[in-house]
Amino acid sequence: RAAGAAFGAAWAMQSALLLAVPHGGRMERGGRRRSEPEEADKGSMKRTIIKDWKTRLSYFLQNSSNSNKRKSKKAGKHRNYFRPSPEEAQLWSEAFDELLANKYGLAAFRAFLKSEFCEENIEFWLACEDFKKTKSPQKLTLKAKKIYNDFIEKEAPKEINIDFQTKNMIAQNIQEATHTCFSVAQKRVYSLMENNSYPRFLESEFYQELCKKTPISRAAQGT
Repeated sequence: RAAGAAFGAAWAMQSALLLAVPHGGRMERGGRRRSEPEEADKGSMKRTIIKDWKTRLSYFLQNSSNSNKRKSKKAGKHRNYFRPSPEEAQLWSEAFDELLANKYGLAAFRAFLKSEFCEENIEFWLACEDFKKTKSPQKLTLKAKKIYNDFIEKEAPKEINIDFQTKNMIAQNIQEATHTCFSVAQKRVYSLMENNSYPRFLESEFYQELCKKTPISRAAQGT
């Protein structure tokens, strides 16, 4: 976890530095403009960021794959995730649900949100999806309280951005937990991601790379 956090911080700092570079040349301390040839560094930094994106995505997919292996071990199932074809990746731009329904796409979007320091949105949405599938009343109550403690209450470690009235309503609802405890908050977070983060993801360097039609062997695509 510590290593992952350090990597995330370094990646975010590097991304911020790239975004801060003006198109007409970079500025040194004191306002002096650096020479144009140094703009070549910008291209190199972009390539490094895309490489870091792939490393981050590989990390998410590896964790997801390991988790699924443990869950399906008794059933004798084994599943690998492959980089999608450009055509498959392009489908993600047709609808937000297309992206979320794809394991690789979901991991890519989650990595993107992490780079924007708002991964709590997708984590809350996923927690709600799991919550709605819970059948045991006892587990439902426990999960409701955990979601509230993790995402809803004031200064929660992964506090999501919802209004005070919705938070109060949730606090009351979890006293007698039902599958609809978080429905209003989940819809608002979904809308926030769909209208803000999703369009930025589609414009990201990493997504554009996935959509490029370049010949890559299937063996090299496995993660």
